[in-house]
Order: sequence, then C-alpha cells, then structure tokens
Amino acid sequence: MRVPFTRVAARSAVDSARSSLAALTVSVGTVGLAAAAARPGLLALVDQHAAAVRDSLDGDRRPLTTAALAGYAEGVRTAALEHGWTLPSGPVDWSEPEWLLTRLLAVCALARSLDRA
Repeated sequence: MRVPFTRVAARSAVDSARSSLAALTVSVGTVGLAAAAARPGLLALVDQHAAAVRDSLDGDRRPLTTAALAGYAEGVRTAALEHGWTLPSGPVDWSEPEWLLTRLLAVCALARSLDRA
C-alpha cells in the first residue's frame, strides 16, 4: 500500500509544528505558565496576549491549529532576532516580563489548550 505524498508531507508538517511548539514550551512555556498560575496579574496578561494571537490568526472564524501557532511563534521570534533580541540565558523575571516573552508564553498557553481539546 502506498501512502500519497500529500499525506506524508502534511504529517511531516504537523510533526514539525509540534516539535517547534514543544521546544518553545521547554524554553519559555513550562516555567512561564507555572509563574502565571501563581501570579493573577501575569495570568491576565497572558490571557490578553492569547486573545490577540487568536485574533491575528482569525481564531474566531477558523479553529486554531498547531501549525498556525507554530508559524506565528516562529514569525515573532524571527522578527525579534532580526532586531537584536536574544532568548534570556538565565531565569526570567516573570514579575515584569518583556512583551515578546509574554507573547510567546501566550502561544504556549494556546498550544496547551489545543492539546486538551
């Protein structure tokens, strides 16, 4: 039995998107979401950013997908890197996180909600 190339390519794209979001979760999401669970102000900020991400991906009209979230996060990171941003090398101060980390954390929160659906 032969599997059509389009199905293989689609599966590879989904696997790549999942891998990208998993790496983001390891670098930012796990610690950040734990901090948000303990800090209501941070949680509210993450929720606001998640709503903005959802809006930019037309999440009200189309279901969010792993691929869309991974692509969004990659675009945000690429733009930030082009402007000289680097991922923090040490622990992040989640009491006053920078915009970019909060946005990426929101992507992690949305990805987590997809996993639960």
